[in-house]
Amino acid sequence: MKKDKDFIALGKVDGVLNEAQEALVKSVAISQADANLFLLLRGKFEPSVQEEIISNYKLLAQYHKDKKNFKDKKEAPKETYAVEKNGADITIYCDGACKGNPGKSGSGLAVYNGSEKPILLYGQYKEMGTNNTAELNALHKALLIAKEAKGSRVSIYCDSKYSIDCISNWAYAWKEKAWKKKGGEIKNLDIIQEAHALYDTLKERLVLKHVKGHAGVEGNELADRMAVYTVLAENEAYEVYAYDSIESILEMGKG
Repeated sequence: MKKDKDFIALGKVDGVLNEAQEALVKSVAISQADANLFLLLRGKFEPSVQEEIISNYKLLAQYHKDKKNFKDKKEAPKETYAVEKNGADITIYCDGACKGNPGKSGSGLAVYNGSEKPILLYGQYKEMGTNNTAELNALHKALLIAKEAKGSRVSIYCDSKYSIDCISNWAYAWKEKAWKKKGGEIKNLDIIQEAHALYDTLKERLVLKHVKGHAGVEGNELADRMAVYTVLAENEAYEVYAYDSIESILEMGKG
């Protein structure tokens, strides 16, 4: 707020401000908090008493701030996440994460197979990877899981349109041209070839779909947290992540 003569006059005793009040009104404008403190300091107090008033006022202000923050946190609605039901026997969400791009990368998966909780996998750590290689590695692992689930209908959800197109669309044209494309080399060719070969043999009982990342889909969020965790854990082989509740996983760092 902008201070004026009338406001300053309110704080004076016998036409005088004390030392602490003088310090508060040096600038052109004054905050509401300082204006309140200015009036609380009204009086002919010794410097030690002025300091005590200031200290008590700050303590009170902090108390109200902490109380408000606690109330806001308590009343904040929890994020809700959807779980897609699509009739598949097994539903797999896969995701990749990369710190730096290129940089440390990892992959994560959430596998829904009818059990009470999804199975969470993390692994495929690379010291120097990219977002695309991490996503492709995760999709490749999902296809390997689908292969092992003989006779089961499998749905795989991936938030990388690039990875999906590479193995289920573009790969057919590249394969016809001896794995070459117009305009240059095919990046990440080895993993694309392996993943495409798996997809091609499984596609009769497999649905591969794109899912929007960080859009409130539980499986995608869980796979994301596992990919990020891989970068921290730096484990190359896939491991099962033990956990008590889905909520505890969703509170982990996002990619």
